[in-house]
Amino acid sequence: MNELPLNALRAFAMVYAHGGVRAAARELGMAHSSVSRHLGELDRWLGVPLLRASAGRGALVFTPQGDALGGATLAGLRTIEQAVAALRETRPAHAVALSTSPSFAIRWLLPRLPALEKAHPKIELSVQVEQRLDALDDGRIDLAIRMGEGPWPQLHAEPLMDDALYPVMSPALWQTSGRPSKPEQLAGLRLLHDRDPQAAWELWRQAHGPAKLALQGGARYTSSDLVLRAAMQGQGVALARHRLAADDVANGSLLRPFGELSVPLGSSYWVVRPSTKPRPAVAAVIDWLRWQAAGSGAAGNVVRKG
Repeated sequence: MNELPLNALRAFAMVYAHGGVRAAARELGMAHSSVSRHLGELDRWLGVPLLRASAGRGALVFTPQGDALGGATLAGLRTIEQAVAALRETRPAHAVALSTSPSFAIRWLLPRLPALEKAHPKIELSVQVEQRLDALDDGRIDLAIRMGEGPWPQLHAEPLMDDALYPVMSPALWQTSGRPSKPEQLAGLRLLHDRDPQAAWELWRQAHGPAKLALQGGARYTSSDLVLRAAMQGQGVALARHRLAADDVANGSLLRPFGELSVPLGSSYWVVRPSTKPRPAVAAVIDWLRWQAAGSGAAGNVVRKG
């Protein structure tokens, strides 16, 4: 047992499961070259080839020995994974693990957690930034809040909140830009872009114009939080999600140059959990989330399409 190259075996099992080195590297969160090095180490340690040499970039072809080792290693790792998941289920009954996106955690959830502690002082909520929903399958996560178009197959998903889009900018930039107040004045301003396809400037252009608004230029950011922070620093105009920008608009860090004009998005945030009945602590957190969402008001009640 001491001699088993466990890291190399794990890498080979992922290559066997995915049929390729690159996919295995993504799954393991390591470099493509590292996975290839593990495969070479395993070949040398075993003294037999596990893969057949193949030309081109087609699917990998395993030798009979590779097939046998891949199936056995993958089955063993899955058995270990199931055992670990079962042990994790023995965590305290009042502990709840929730996953969501970084932007939603920072801008909506974390400011409200003191209210959860006040309402449920015995519940210990752990917040994890985890985008993959398969974390719900192995017991690591009790529930998730997802942005997007649900529901998702084989999971229980219920709408939590709607949302709406509107432009925001810093008060200083608004002043130096001549205090724009009409959508056609966007043509002279620098746009900031969110990689989120549901927050694309094209949606605003279709709803409010101007029709000739150039969307190619401007900085692009990988999260809604980053694009809003850039807008607060006066780097340009961001198309904000109301749920994530509302606090900054309310405290004056950002302003809406075009008043109440917006683009409604409908149901945009979902509570997602396994289809099994939730534990009492998990059910209590879900009820609290519904309460918080209702208290923040429907996006359609605070913004409107012009």
